[in-house]
Amino acid sequence: MSRVSLVPCALALAIAAFATAPARAAVPGLGGWDVDQQYTVMEAGVMHPLPDGAFHGEQHVAGTQMRDALAAIAARLGVAPVPAPDGRLSVYAFDRLLVDQLGLADVAAAVSLETRRAGLNPPARFGTEVVARQLGLRFNHPWPHDIDELYPTDAITRAEAAWSFAQVLGFDGSQVAYARAVFARYALPRYTAAQAVALRIAVARVGMPYVWGGEADVPQAARSPLGPQAHGGYDCSGLVWRVFKLTGLPAGRAILGRTAAEMAAEIPRRARLRLDQVAPADLVFFGPGRFWQKATERRIVHVGIAMSPDFMINSSGQGVTVAPLFEDWRVHEFSWAGAL
Repeated sequence: MSRVSLVPCALALAIAAFATAPARAAVPGLGGWDVDQQYTVMEAGVMHPLPDGAFHGEQHVAGTQMRDALAAIAARLGVAPVPAPDGRLSVYAFDRLLVDQLGLADVAAAVSLETRRAGLNPPARFGTEVVARQLGLRFNHPWPHDIDELYPTDAITRAEAAWSFAQVLGFDGSQVAYARAVFARYALPRYTAAQAVALRIAVARVGMPYVWGGEADVPQAARSPLGPQAHGGYDCSGLVWRVFKLTGLPAGRAILGRTAAEMAAEIPRRARLRLDQVAPADLVFFGPGRFWQKATERRIVHVGIAMSPDFMINSSGQGVTVAPLFEDWRVHEFSWAGAL
């Protein structure tokens, strides 16, 4: 089972920091934060050093580089390469090409179509980013390196591309098949007006990066109760705070605490919901805490917003995205839910 969609807020920093530690020594001039992945893609012939012999992870990916990379990936898959445009590519454009190359363009389109049908007005990037992040194609830069995050509209760097390509090189086919199976269950219910308003706000943020303490689309000097936000983006409870509290929705009046644990503690025990009782726009809480226990920062480590009995929208290691609720490991980590 894939566990790429949910990294508990309290653990995302530690996990991402560990993931950035390269096993190989940096080569002078190679640059970047993902030295191992840069070596991997060069050794596989997916990406190449630039004319001066260095990788230059800080530079942007150009069309020719992307075409060469897709051709190398396609050869490994035994399929034809998808065409890539000239010029720089945004994160979203890069993800779209890679999702297409992996044969999941129809899944991304179906996810977008179902979300539009439900009246949630998804951005053009929605389906692509949901599928790409289910596959684990994005990297979470840990605090205090949040400034290195990219918005989905930013030009993708060679270092970010190398990370994504390295993940694909490690695929054995099961990851793509699993993503297709997950989203075969993506069906959204009819929403009330209040549910639709809240979920539209959340859906519009899909593709935004995970930023610890983040609760806005742009950097905030000291607005967050958790401190300054160096880059626009969201942590798990920050997304909930944005959707219900900062937008002034009536349901937000029930939220006083800023962290996932504080929000969970505001749900009276008699009002707690089990997973099979979850309705759209309910808050769903995860961690080692059990249904009958008191909410603490150690017991409740993550929160999302339910879209249906099977899916939630949340911000975790893959940024703001849609994640399934029915996976065995996620069911095991579910603590309780609550209606606002």
